[in-house]
Amino acid sequence: MINILVTGGNGQLAKCISDLESKTSNLNVIYTDYLELDITNLEDVNAFYNRNTFDYCINCAAYTAVDNAENDEINAAKVNELGAKNLAIACRNNNVILIHISTDFVFDGNKSSAYNEEDTTNPTGIYGITKLKGEQAIINHLESYFIIRTAWLYSEHGNNFLKTMIRLSKDRTELSVVVDQIGTPTYATDLAATILKVINSKSQEFGVYHYSNEGVASWYDFAKAIFDENKSQISLSPINTEDYPTPAKRPYFSVLDKSKIKSNFDIEIPHWRDSLRIAIKRQYE
Repeated sequence: MINILVTGGNGQLAKCISDLESKTSNLNVIYTDYLELDITNLEDVNAFYNRNTFDYCINCAAYTAVDNAENDEINAAKVNELGAKNLAIACRNNNVILIHISTDFVFDGNKSSAYNEEDTTNPTGIYGITKLKGEQAIINHLESYFIIRTAWLYSEHGNNFLKTMIRLSKDRTELSVVVDQIGTPTYATDLAATILKVINSKSQEFGVYHYSNEGVASWYDFAKAIFDENKSQISLSPINTEDYPTPAKRPYFSVLDKSKIKSNFDIEIPHWRDSLRIAIKRQYE
């Protein structure tokens, strides 16, 4: 039996992990949210680890309100940086392997080809800065870790772009979506399956990895695909980023190179359109 702690237990990725692990018999998983475990409090984290025995910790906990973070750096840093550091320390002291979820926002988006794990990081906003500092804290305090950067995460759980678009298509007849930000939508269930494969592999190939679905899209492309698959009757128009200003700057280009994770764990990654079709079907099950 593999004992696993999942933080951020009410988030969409944790829910997707729960969907998958409930169908297996070799995993014993404890899901926590901040009410059960305050990762920003080292004493609380140490006490929790002393009461339980884990082989892995999957850190899904994060301050992900990208725009709010611009005016809430203290809280963003507490969760994204200090929380990651505390978990790394506890994992080190208890011989636990940490799987930490990070983001494409650690890059500035100025590259024109897919970002690999060796590319220079240069976050442009508070969210990305605090997530990068969380990565660095883990690297500085722990040897047994997998940092998995992902992007444009969505699922049938929680709040995300897919669910927002479906909701808006019921309330509106027309909508404008940004067309000049390029990346790859990532189905959280696909990421969850990859995380569980990493665990079951018992791999010691620790380090930083990238994961998203295959393919490339703009937010406009993503929205159009959602409406097409959902058979939504809505008029969709493309706009540029400058026409939709936000407090936090988004990377213009954040496609991730998945060669390392595909090679090390022998995985095939679905195209984002194929996974979107599955996610929309599950919305109505």
